[in-house]
Amino acid sequence: MSSSPARPTRVGIIANPASGRDIRRLTSRASVFPNAEKASMIVRAIAGLQAAGVNEVLLMPDKGSISPLVYRALDLKGPSTEGQGVRFLDMTISETIEDTLTATAAMRDAGVTAIIVLGGDGTHRAVSLRSGQIPLLALSTGTNNAFPEMREATVAGLATGLIATGAVPGSAGVRRNKVLRVQCDGRDDIALVDACFTGHEYIGSRAVWDSAVVEDLFVTFAAADGIGLSAIAGQLEPVSRTAQHGLHVRCAPVGDTPRRVHAAIAPGLVAEVGVREYSHLVPHEPVLLTGRRGTIALDGEREIEYDSGSRIEVKLDPNGPATIDVAATLTYAAQHRLMRGYVGDAT
Repeated sequence: MSSSPARPTRVGIIANPASGRDIRRLTSRASVFPNAEKASMIVRAIAGLQAAGVNEVLLMPDKGSISPLVYRALDLKGPSTEGQGVRFLDMTISETIEDTLTATAAMRDAGVTAIIVLGGDGTHRAVSLRSGQIPLLALSTGTNNAFPEMREATVAGLATGLIATGAVPGSAGVRRNKVLRVQCDGRDDIALVDACFTGHEYIGSRAVWDSAVVEDLFVTFAAADGIGLSAIAGQLEPVSRTAQHGLHVRCAPVGDTPRRVHAAIAPGLVAEVGVREYSHLVPHEPVLLTGRRGTIALDGEREIEYDSGSRIEVKLDPNGPATIDVAATLTYAAQHRLMRGYVGDAT
């Protein structure tokens, strides 16, 4: 009896054309990450995916920043053309965060077994809102880059392909990340790295670059050598991604407290921050905040406005999105000889 053909392995790629171009490029000295390089990274990632045995790659389209460059590099005729196992999603483009949310949901529904994400912390947060249990390969192309890593896209694609096809088991190459769950007046949201409560009363330009307005800061992890708001916590007590706890920092104007730290809160911007106190954030134990007015920034961008009557709860959840550990995946592949071959070897 003949067996049915194996289901093709599908992987999604989401590249945010706006990542690395927010207002912090004006208020600090960060460089712009060009979309031409993002397109080149996509092409290189596809090479790694296909070498690992991935049959189909689904891409998020845009209105002309990245897609045309990928078309030319892969000799595709347009978004509806399928060539070399690559296909652009058929979706309405709004040039907002909705594109990322829509593309992630479409890829999930199409049965992708991994998603490569090119962007900063905000882009990865948006993907995590819709990706469910699909493992992500986080590549840094944004302004705040605490969550994603700087990786050569070819190697990243190879590792993603090995996980997506099942050649490397998830237990060897996929890790679970902590996440902050924020509730405010019935709205539920998440932050992958940090949730910052500020004295800003309006969302405005979204990005937070003025440390003087920071009141409470919650982090899932904080590297001493990190950048962004989580760097404040990182200079108080570094917390690893694998640690069981997070950190809650209560900030204050520099003149109101003798305790202060200097932290790189944006590229080219080192700020002095006053600290009242800080404590460990224990998984599943909610912290309640009331009696204030301002905004909540999630992973560096203001998303929620609240007032003195709002009920706010922050909780650390150890069961956040899964990400692919490139080094662990390729080490497993090497140890199990998955990438080896010998001429004339029949075994």
